[in-house]
Amino acid sequence: MLGICRGRRKFLAASLTLLFVPAFTWIYLFSGSFEDGKAVSLSPIESQPHSPHYTASNQRERESLEIRMREVEEENRALRKQLSLAQSRSPTHRRGNHSKTYSMEEGTGDSESLRAGIVAGNSSECGQQPAVEKCETIHVAIVCAGYNASRDVVTLVKSVLFHRRNPLHFHLIADAIAKQILATLFQTWMVPAVRIDFYDADELKSEVSWIPNKHYSGIYGLMKLVLTKTLPSNLERVIVLDTDITFATDIAELWAVFHKFKGQQVLGLVENQSDWYLGNLWKNHRPWPALGRGYNTGVILLLLDKLRKMKWEQMWRLTAERELMSMLSTSLADQDIFNAVIKQNPFLVYQLPCFWNVQLSDHTRSEQCYRDVSDLKVIHWNSPKKLRVKNKHVEFFRNLYLTFLEYDGNLLRRELFGCPSEADVNSENLQKQLSELDEDDLCYEFRRERFTVHRTHLYFLHYEYEPASDNTDVTLVAQLSMDRLQMLEAICKHWEGPISLALYLSDAEAQQFLRYAQGSEVLMSRHNVGYHIVYKEGQFYPVNLLRNVAMKHISTPYMFLSDIDFLPMYGLYEYLRKSVIQLDLANTKKALIVPAFETLRYRLSFPKSKAELLSMLDMGTLFTFRYHVWTKGHAPTNFAKWRTATTPYQVEWEADFEPYVVVRRDCPEYDRRFVGFGWNKVAHIMELDAQEYEFIVLPNAYMIHMPHAPSFDITKFRSNKQYRICLKTLKEEFQQDMSRRYGFAALKYLTAENNS
Repeated sequence: MLGICRGRRKFLAASLTLLFVPAFTWIYLFSGSFEDGKAVSLSPIESQPHSPHYTASNQRERESLEIRMREVEEENRALRKQLSLAQSRSPTHRRGNHSKTYSMEEGTGDSESLRAGIVAGNSSECGQQPAVEKCETIHVAIVCAGYNASRDVVTLVKSVLFHRRNPLHFHLIADAIAKQILATLFQTWMVPAVRIDFYDADELKSEVSWIPNKHYSGIYGLMKLVLTKTLPSNLERVIVLDTDITFATDIAELWAVFHKFKGQQVLGLVENQSDWYLGNLWKNHRPWPALGRGYNTGVILLLLDKLRKMKWEQMWRLTAERELMSMLSTSLADQDIFNAVIKQNPFLVYQLPCFWNVQLSDHTRSEQCYRDVSDLKVIHWNSPKKLRVKNKHVEFFRNLYLTFLEYDGNLLRRELFGCPSEADVNSENLQKQLSELDEDDLCYEFRRERFTVHRTHLYFLHYEYEPASDNTDVTLVAQLSMDRLQMLEAICKHWEGPISLALYLSDAEAQQFLRYAQGSEVLMSRHNVGYHIVYKEGQFYPVNLLRNVAMKHISTPYMFLSDIDFLPMYGLYEYLRKSVIQLDLANTKKALIVPAFETLRYRLSFPKSKAELLSMLDMGTLFTFRYHVWTKGHAPTNFAKWRTATTPYQVEWEADFEPYVVVRRDCPEYDRRFVGFGWNKVAHIMELDAQEYEFIVLPNAYMIHMPHAPSFDITKFRSNKQYRICLKTLKEEFQQDMSRRYGFAALKYLTAENNS
């Protein structure tokens, strides 16, 4: 950028020289033709050496003027040549190449220019620099560990994707938890021209574990120091970001700043905007050594190839070892060590303008980094207080952050036109499957839903559970939408074991759920509940996809397939664990049925025993589930026998049977073709029967359905004739598939359906 500005200055100087040098030359010559205030004639007759007015001094003066004239003409020719070259390199001659490049704002490499840039804003014409190629891949490295950081990195990625115009390659240094969450998220997000690579953070612990660190980021806060060793050896440059960053501009603008690095500059950093490294925050405050105010490492530009040649690993290790002898530990993790190295080697750093890292911690000078909203580039929530930080413009920054936090991530699945994307097998298979569907089919939307890939964020909240060592543990599995959140606390009070829940939410609703959960003492006290967010897309409620997501992510050998509207009896968790042993579920194909009841009362004194439940059943307070609208759904349970049963008993499958069962975790998945209301559980129980599962009713187990308003899907089923026609069509196709998979044994399902 500076080179361009200098070129423009030379261009201007050359132009002025061509205009004024000849003029001054002739003025000089003309003035030299006056003698004693009178004009000296330069006529041919007077120029002859034999003229009476001709003298030796006049001759010498005239010869010197002629020599000076020839020198000026030579200078003019040189200036014209320089001017011609400057014009050929001028940006105006590159403007026709818009398809490949676009201009970027330029930073400054020194503090004086930085201050000038802050005052002048970003509007300087000399703030344009060489462009980034349209399809050039931008590499971004992020260290991410744990559940909370995995949520934070999604907001960061959204802000980058929103503004970006280039392919992106994210290098994620992640622990096992973050890798599981983010790998699934990006796989189901399916954003074009985005590549993700993971690097095992746990393997890097030994590289930095010897450094005592007081910062809340823990050992992972030191891992940016080893990126030269961790990232691929052929990767030359990378932008390194903290997870608490929000972009307000195209990241390609920051990538373009690499072109500004000169000499041995290998680190691009913004000056620290707090007084931390000045050592005057409190009495006896003793920070690590730093150059002036020091530098903040929330945003780093790393020239990896040069750092490796400089033996960066050895450089930072020696510095850290020396400083730790007196400092004993780091206070700001990797930032302390980076600053100590820079203090010794200031030539390593290229100082970025501070709008590339506006640091919103208390008592910073961040307000000096911008004059207008358009000045903002990167916002850094680098205070433990995060959104509660003190800043007179914090409301604006908070709203910007919340915009990306609640932004529909599905809208970011946009193509980069003109840039070829890497072949994605999943995406290609999806396109092939969709192309085989008939869009004129009246049931097209139903069929399409089966192949829809829903963005999925596993373990949205902290999860920590080790299954019981006796291999009898059971996880309750259910799915829900926003209108059933109120059931969560009640279920947690009734079921003390692990729970796996799939929640169908929009991005904004996911944040509402987060606030609801964080405000609930009951939910926050439970770390054995896995909340998996499946983001909304399409017009149907993908009930069986949700069940499959919840089933897939359990850590116990058995699962209780329930629904969110049911409250299990108190003590059911322990009862099921005993039943698993008693009925040898580990070695047999059995589905243990938990009898289902319902109440029409919103306030219910929940029965604490089977005897109390039977009494309430006799009084009309409770009913067998759906006895008045869908009797055959649970009739095979044989409630009359259950009333007096003291031991488990077997029942046979019947048409439309849909009990709630306990099975091994390796049982078949639910069929995704069934969405919304109708046949979603029926088809699953039919599949279990086809695989020769025995249905065993538990004599001392029960669950009660709590009343709620009708769902939107059941309303569509009741009011939309085409909905019912399509459901019938899907049922018939499912039964045909069963016949193909299970042969002669599956014929009974067609017969039973015809007789029902």
